[in-house]
Amino acid sequence: MKKIFKALKFIGAGAFLVLTFIACDKEFNSIDSDVLGKENSNFSTNKFDITPLAYNKKLENVQVNGLNSNLLGFYEDPIYGTTTASIVTQLTPLSFDPDFGVNPVIDSVIMRIPYFSTPIGTDENNGTEYRLDSLYGNVEAPIKLSIYQSDYLLRDFNPTGEPNSPQNYFSKADRDLTNPTHNFVFSNNTSVDFDQQIIGSPLFEKLDFKPSALATITKTGTGDDEAVTESTPSFREKLDNNFWKTLIIDKEDDPVLSNANNFRNYFRGLYIKAEPASIDGSMILVNLASTEANITIYYTNGETDSRTQTSFVLNFTGNRLNTFINDFSFNGIPLTDGDDNQGDNKLLLKGTAAGSMTIIDLFANEDFQALKDEFTDGDNALKLINEARLTIFEDHESINSDSQIHKYDRLYVYDLNNNTSTIDYAFDPTENTASPINSKVVHLGLRDTINVNGVERMGYKIRITEHIKNILLRDSLNTKLGLVVSNNVNYIANANILNITDDVEGIPAATIITPRGTVLWGSNDNIETDLQMKLEIFYTEPNN
Repeated sequence: MKKIFKALKFIGAGAFLVLTFIACDKEFNSIDSDVLGKENSNFSTNKFDITPLAYNKKLENVQVNGLNSNLLGFYEDPIYGTTTASIVTQLTPLSFDPDFGVNPVIDSVIMRIPYFSTPIGTDENNGTEYRLDSLYGNVEAPIKLSIYQSDYLLRDFNPTGEPNSPQNYFSKADRDLTNPTHNFVFSNNTSVDFDQQIIGSPLFEKLDFKPSALATITKTGTGDDEAVTESTPSFREKLDNNFWKTLIIDKEDDPVLSNANNFRNYFRGLYIKAEPASIDGSMILVNLASTEANITIYYTNGETDSRTQTSFVLNFTGNRLNTFINDFSFNGIPLTDGDDNQGDNKLLLKGTAAGSMTIIDLFANEDFQALKDEFTDGDNALKLINEARLTIFEDHESINSDSQIHKYDRLYVYDLNNNTSTIDYAFDPTENTASPINSKVVHLGLRDTINVNGVERMGYKIRITEHIKNILLRDSLNTKLGLVVSNNVNYIANANILNITDDVEGIPAATIITPRGTVLWGSNDNIETDLQMKLEIFYTEPNN
């Protein structure tokens, strides 16, 4: 499979380069070489090697609501330390003004949240066998999971902002030493402690929760009417009947069940809290946005001799957010802002809130105007740029490059000035919606071995050909680039940062929903030259 994928990767790369040459045809004077053979050609190929300026940026107080999926659990990153992720979410009835009928009695209340999974075959019972796609850490290590009723109202709009401006919530992930297990966010610069916003005892509690890759089997009805359905792996647990009877069934004809706003003010949501059960644990990405994510109240109604089973469904629509608790103190690499003059030796990429990214200034160490003059005289291109790529190596001293933990690491580069993906992202034809790990492999590359003077090193090749053409040939702004670790390069939405103080106004939301991290070699002069980050520009020019 690996050989097949690599073949596909090179086919895709070839197609991308063909498109590149076609796109550049109008910019370059015709070479008009009709004679085959290198010695007879009237053009030559060469390359520039440029060392960019690359430095670290610590991320704090990033937006944690509005994410397309959410992390839940406890994860120990072997490089940085531990992160605990919990969720606060609103609920919304699927229908309003319900009629529960005569003598309604709850049979069961089921909460279901799908995981991200892929079918891989058939199990011994002829059911579907699955692989969990976004499970991090020790899959056999349990965590403690508790679900509470939250009394905190997650607002849709910011009362202190512009009219109809959305209410955003920002991370406060550094572990609070007074309340080290409490989860916080910032709302309009005010700290919110969700552990002080809960009502009553837990609605659900499990001391040894472990995500399962087994299919979810659901039975409804009885006797000849019994139906069995199989669905993808999920968190699926029973909740207390009495609580939901009081909350929902007993409120028939009450205005609180008449519309979404009334209901969300009446029942403000759930606080799903994860805690470590031991020194180890696991974290999983859950899909609360799925139509199959819900709380379903199964009940029967009617007279004694003619009872009917039906249901009332609440979805996880509305506002929801992730909370994070980081503890990087016991063995982690400290995250700090880097040297924006000399660059950093080691580039620290860490996902989730209060993580770290890299800022890349491509031509900070060059005479930029002189370089532009090498490629264009103002009106005409003097050289044809065939390919431009960043080559970045893993710091094998800080991470175990042989470990499977980094096997599927992906990097994402974006235009820092405009908070958008680069033009090369749009040009890349290899988007794979079914398997994001194999998507956009021409532009963003895959973690792979790179030969450095006969030594195999792990690293990345990120192609930014069109981005460099725009800067050197088309007078586009020489913008800085941001570099982050990503769990889904197809997900390019942005998350805001509270109290912006520098060039980084937003970050890709995908880096918030991965707990993973890595360390790369930077561009500082103290690094071995062969391992420094390089911008390689391959070009063709006519022979005089």
